[in-house]
Amino acid sequence: MGVRRLPIVGVMGSGRDAHAELSIPLGRWLATQPVHLLTGGGAGVMQSVSQAFVETKDRRGLVIGVLPLGNSPESPPGYPNPFVEISIRTHLPLSGAKGADALSRNHVNVLSADAVVALPGSAGTSSEVQLALRYGKPLVAFVHSRDDIPGLSSEVPVAPTLDDVQNFVTSTLGL
Repeated sequence: MGVRRLPIVGVMGSGRDAHAELSIPLGRWLATQPVHLLTGGGAGVMQSVSQAFVETKDRRGLVIGVLPLGNSPESPPGYPNPFVEISIRTHLPLSGAKGADALSRNHVNVLSADAVVALPGSAGTSSEVQLALRYGKPLVAFVHSRDDIPGLSSEVPVAPTLDDVQNFVTSTLGL
């Protein structure tokens, strides 16, 4: 009898702002599903969604953080956030406006996810959205407005409510 691999939901968003009204309910709901949560392992949305996931009773999966390289063999200050359970340390230093560059961990984030949920963010989030489109990853933006992610392509469906995100995740992953 084989072991069933849990799907991975990548949640991308601001490294500064938690956007708690979106990230906390999303993290709590994802924790009740048979999925692992993947983020960039830092602050803001990444920490908020991870904390909500970890603190949910009887959660099903683990929190995975894909970490950037700092100026030493260790990740930069603040990485990983205290809720990351599996740290994937990369040699990749770039992020933000250079998030689509070959030396950015954003490629690992997107390619490792079975589905991507983008929350409000800035240049780094925009690059992850662009990469998800490039790699053909199932993607939805959980935002109040398209302006919450700079340059959000009209190709990206917007899910304005948690119910919409739940429908996207369950249908995409066959949960």
